[in-house]
Amino acid sequence: MSDRWIDSWLGAARFQRYVDACEGDRARALELYEWNLTASQVLMRDLAHFEIALRNAYDAAITAHWPHHTHWLLHPESPAVMPIWRTRDIGGMKRGTDVNSLTRKSVDDAIRRCGFGRATAGKVIAALSFGFWRQLTTNAMEKSVWVPYLHHAFPPGTSRTTINTQIEASNRLRNRIAHHESLISSTLDLRAIHGGMMDCLRAVSPRAHHYVLRTSAVAAVLDSRPESPTSIRD
Repeated sequence: MSDRWIDSWLGAARFQRYVDACEGDRARALELYEWNLTASQVLMRDLAHFEIALRNAYDAAITAHWPHHTHWLLHPESPAVMPIWRTRDIGGMKRGTDVNSLTRKSVDDAIRRCGFGRATAGKVIAALSFGFWRQLTTNAMEKSVWVPYLHHAFPPGTSRTTINTQIEASNRLRNRIAHHESLISSTLDLRAIHGGMMDCLRAVSPRAHHYVLRTSAVAAVLDSRPESPTSIRD
Protein backbone atom coordinates (compact mmCIF):
# COMPACT_ATOMS: atom_id res chain seq x y z
CA MET A 1 0.00 0.00 0.00
CA SER A 2 1.32 3.44 -0.90
CA ASP A 3 2.36 5.74 1.92
CA ARG A 4 2.13 8.89 -0.15
CA TRP A 5 -0.69 10.05 2.11
CA ILE A 6 2.10 11.10 4.46
CA ASP A 7 3.18 13.74 1.96
CA SER A 8 -0.28 15.27 1.75
CA TRP A 9 -0.60 15.11 5.55
CA LEU A 10 2.77 16.55 6.59
CA GLY A 11 3.75 18.21 3.33
CA ALA A 12 6.21 16.60 0.95
CA ALA A 13 8.96 19.16 1.57
CA ARG A 14 8.64 18.90 5.35
CA PHE A 15 8.70 15.11 5.36
CA GLN A 16 11.54 14.94 2.83
CA ARG A 17 13.90 16.32 5.46
CA TYR A 18 13.34 13.19 7.54
CA VAL A 19 13.45 10.91 4.51
CA ASP A 20 16.84 12.35 3.59
CA ALA A 21 18.10 11.80 7.15
CA CYS A 22 17.02 8.15 6.88
CA GLU A 23 18.52 7.65 3.40
CA GLY A 24 15.17 7.17 1.71
CA ASP A 25 13.63 4.82 4.28
CA ARG A 26 10.19 6.38 4.68
CA ALA A 27 9.10 4.11 7.52
CA ARG A 28 12.14 5.10 9.58
CA ALA A 29 11.58 8.71 8.54
CA LEU A 30 8.09 8.65 10.05
CA GLU A 31 9.54 7.23 13.28
CA LEU A 32 12.07 10.07 13.32
CA TYR A 33 9.30 12.59 12.70
CA GLU A 34 7.35 11.18 15.66
CA TRP A 35 10.46 11.40 17.82
CA ASN A 36 10.88 15.03 16.74
CA LEU A 37 7.33 15.74 17.91
CA THR A 38 7.89 14.03 21.25
CA ALA A 39 11.16 15.90 21.76
CA SER A 40 9.37 19.17 20.98
CA GLN A 41 6.70 18.40 23.57
CA VAL A 42 9.06 17.60 26.44
CA LEU A 43 11.35 20.51 25.64
CA MET A 44 8.40 22.89 25.49
CA ARG A 45 7.27 21.68 28.91
CA ASP A 46 10.62 22.63 30.45
CA LEU A 47 10.72 25.86 28.46
CA ALA A 48 7.28 26.81 29.78
CA HIS A 49 8.40 26.31 33.38
CA PHE A 50 11.57 28.29 32.67
CA GLU A 51 9.73 31.21 31.06
CA ILE A 52 7.31 31.58 33.97
CA ALA A 53 10.11 31.40 36.55
CA LEU A 54 12.21 33.91 34.61
CA ARG A 55 9.54 36.55 34.15
CA ASN A 56 8.46 36.32 37.80
CA ALA A 57 12.07 36.59 39.00
CA TYR A 58 12.64 39.58 36.70
CA ASP A 59 9.49 41.31 37.88
CA ALA A 60 10.38 40.74 41.54
CA ALA A 61 13.94 42.05 41.09
CA ILE A 62 12.91 45.18 39.21
CA THR A 63 9.92 45.90 41.48
CA ALA A 64 12.07 45.62 44.61
CA HIS A 65 14.34 48.41 43.37
CA TRP A 66 11.87 50.49 41.37
CA PRO A 67 11.59 53.99 42.92
CA HIS A 68 8.00 54.75 41.87
CA HIS A 69 4.64 53.66 43.22
CA THR A 70 3.30 52.79 39.76
CA HIS A 71 4.45 49.40 38.53
CA TRP A 72 7.55 49.55 36.35
CA LEU A 73 5.74 48.24 33.27
CA LEU A 74 3.00 50.87 33.56
CA HIS A 75 5.18 53.86 34.40
CA PRO A 76 6.11 56.30 31.59
CA GLU A 77 9.76 56.25 32.70
CA SER A 78 9.98 52.46 32.61
CA PRO A 79 13.32 51.20 31.24
CA ALA A 80 11.21 48.94 29.03
CA VAL A 81 9.70 51.93 27.19
CA MET A 82 12.17 54.80 27.47
CA PRO A 83 14.19 55.40 24.27
CA ILE A 84 17.75 54.05 24.25
CA TRP A 85 19.74 55.76 21.53
CA ARG A 86 22.73 54.15 19.88
CA THR A 87 24.70 55.22 16.82
CA ARG A 88 24.73 52.60 14.09
CA ASP A 89 26.19 52.35 10.61
CA ILE A 90 23.28 52.04 8.17
CA GLY A 91 24.37 51.74 4.55
CA GLY A 92 27.63 53.52 5.25
CA MET A 93 25.97 56.40 7.11
CA LYS A 94 25.95 56.99 10.85
CA ARG A 95 22.44 57.22 12.22
CA GLY A 96 20.93 57.37 15.67
CA THR A 97 18.72 54.37 16.39
CA ASP A 98 16.33 53.74 19.27
CA VAL A 99 17.26 50.16 20.19
CA ASN A 100 14.37 50.02 22.66
CA SER A 101 11.65 50.50 20.05
CA LEU A 102 10.61 46.85 19.80
CA THR A 103 10.55 46.40 23.56
CA ARG A 104 8.39 49.51 23.92
CA LYS A 105 6.04 48.22 21.24
CA SER A 106 5.73 44.90 23.08
CA VAL A 107 4.72 46.68 26.28
CA ASP A 108 2.33 49.06 24.50
CA ASP A 109 0.67 46.17 22.64
CA ALA A 110 0.29 44.19 25.88
CA ILE A 111 -1.26 47.18 27.66
CA ARG A 112 -3.64 47.69 24.73
CA ARG A 113 -4.74 44.05 24.83
CA CYS A 114 -5.31 44.37 28.57
CA GLY A 115 -7.64 47.34 28.19
CA PHE A 116 -5.30 50.36 28.39
CA GLY A 117 -6.29 52.16 31.62
CA ARG A 118 -7.82 48.97 32.99
CA ALA A 119 -4.58 47.07 32.53
CA THR A 120 -3.02 45.62 35.66
CA ALA A 121 0.63 44.72 36.10
CA GLY A 122 -0.21 41.02 36.43
CA LYS A 123 -2.19 40.96 33.20
CA VAL A 124 0.48 42.86 31.29
CA ILE A 125 3.19 40.51 32.53
CA ALA A 126 1.14 37.52 31.38
CA ALA A 127 0.53 39.15 27.98
CA LEU A 128 4.23 39.71 27.23
CA SER A 129 6.04 37.13 25.12
CA PHE A 130 9.22 35.30 25.99
CA GLY A 131 10.88 37.48 23.36
CA PHE A 132 10.24 40.56 25.49
CA TRP A 133 11.89 39.09 28.59
CA ARG A 134 14.75 37.83 26.46
CA GLN A 135 15.55 41.42 25.41
CA LEU A 136 16.17 42.60 28.97
CA THR A 137 19.65 41.05 29.17
CA THR A 138 20.99 42.33 25.85
CA ASN A 139 23.94 44.72 25.57
CA ALA A 140 21.55 47.59 24.90
CA MET A 141 19.82 47.05 28.25
CA GLU A 142 22.94 46.70 30.39
CA LYS A 143 22.99 50.21 31.86
CA SER A 144 19.23 50.80 32.00
CA VAL A 145 18.02 47.39 33.22
CA TRP A 146 20.80 44.98 34.19
CA VAL A 147 22.96 47.23 36.37
CA PRO A 148 20.25 49.00 38.40
CA TYR A 149 17.72 46.16 38.60
CA LEU A 150 18.06 42.82 36.92
CA HIS A 151 21.36 41.60 38.31
CA HIS A 152 19.58 41.30 41.66
CA ALA A 153 17.64 38.34 40.25
CA PHE A 154 20.89 36.34 40.03
CA PRO A 155 23.66 35.28 42.41
CA PRO A 156 26.43 37.88 42.90
CA GLY A 157 28.98 37.88 40.10
CA THR A 158 26.65 36.37 37.50
CA SER A 159 27.72 37.25 33.96
CA ARG A 160 25.08 39.11 32.01
CA THR A 161 26.64 37.90 28.78
CA THR A 162 26.34 34.25 29.83
CA ILE A 163 22.73 34.69 30.95
CA ASN A 164 21.89 36.50 27.72
CA THR A 165 23.40 33.70 25.64
CA GLN A 166 21.44 31.05 27.54
CA ILE A 167 18.13 32.90 27.27
CA GLU A 168 18.65 33.77 23.61
CA ALA A 169 19.26 30.11 22.74
CA SER A 170 16.21 29.06 24.76
CA ASN A 171 14.05 31.63 23.01
CA ARG A 172 15.22 30.53 19.57
CA LEU A 173 14.46 26.91 20.45
CA ARG A 174 11.02 27.84 21.77
CA ASN A 175 10.21 29.70 18.54
CA ARG A 176 11.48 26.80 16.46
CA ILE A 177 9.22 24.37 18.32
CA ALA A 178 6.25 26.75 18.18
CA HIS A 179 6.55 26.82 14.38
CA HIS A 180 6.75 23.01 14.19
CA GLU A 181 10.27 23.09 12.81
CA SER A 182 12.69 20.20 12.79
CA LEU A 183 15.00 19.52 15.72
CA ILE A 184 17.17 16.97 13.90
CA SER A 185 19.69 19.42 12.47
CA SER A 186 23.32 18.56 13.16
CA THR A 187 23.89 22.25 13.98
CA LEU A 188 21.32 22.20 16.80
CA ASP A 189 22.73 20.98 20.13
CA LEU A 190 19.56 20.30 22.12
CA ARG A 191 21.41 19.02 25.17
CA ALA A 192 23.57 22.14 25.37
CA ILE A 193 20.60 24.49 24.95
CA HIS A 194 18.56 22.63 27.55
CA GLY A 195 21.56 22.52 29.89
CA GLY A 196 22.13 26.26 29.56
CA MET A 197 18.46 26.92 30.22
CA MET A 198 18.55 24.76 33.34
CA ASP A 199 21.69 26.55 34.57
CA CYS A 200 19.86 29.86 34.18
CA LEU A 201 16.80 28.46 35.97
CA ARG A 202 18.99 27.30 38.86
CA ALA A 203 20.38 30.83 39.14
CA VAL A 204 16.97 32.50 39.46
CA SER A 205 15.16 29.73 41.36
CA PRO A 206 17.13 26.77 42.77
CA ARG A 207 14.00 25.01 44.01
CA ALA A 208 12.22 25.37 40.69
CA HIS A 209 15.37 24.06 39.00
CA HIS A 210 15.37 21.01 41.27
CA TYR A 211 11.71 20.30 40.54
CA VAL A 212 11.92 20.77 36.77
CA LEU A 213 15.09 18.71 36.46
CA ARG A 214 13.69 15.91 38.64
CA THR A 215 10.49 15.69 36.59
CA SER A 216 11.92 16.41 33.14
CA ALA A 217 11.69 13.83 30.37
CA VAL A 218 14.11 15.64 28.08
CA ALA A 219 17.20 13.51 28.74
CA ALA A 220 15.30 10.25 28.27
CA VAL A 221 13.68 11.41 25.03
CA LEU A 222 16.93 12.70 23.57
CA ASP A 223 18.53 9.34 24.40
CA SER A 224 15.71 7.56 22.56
CA ARG A 225 16.23 9.29 19.21
CA PRO A 226 15.98 6.77 16.36
CA GLU A 227 19.26 6.27 14.58
CA SER A 228 19.56 8.14 11.31
CA PRO A 229 22.66 7.64 9.14
CA THR A 230 22.70 11.14 7.69
CA SER A 231 23.25 14.40 9.53
CA ILE A 232 21.04 17.20 8.26
CA ARG A 233 22.27 20.78 8.38
CA ASP A 234 20.05 23.84 8.35
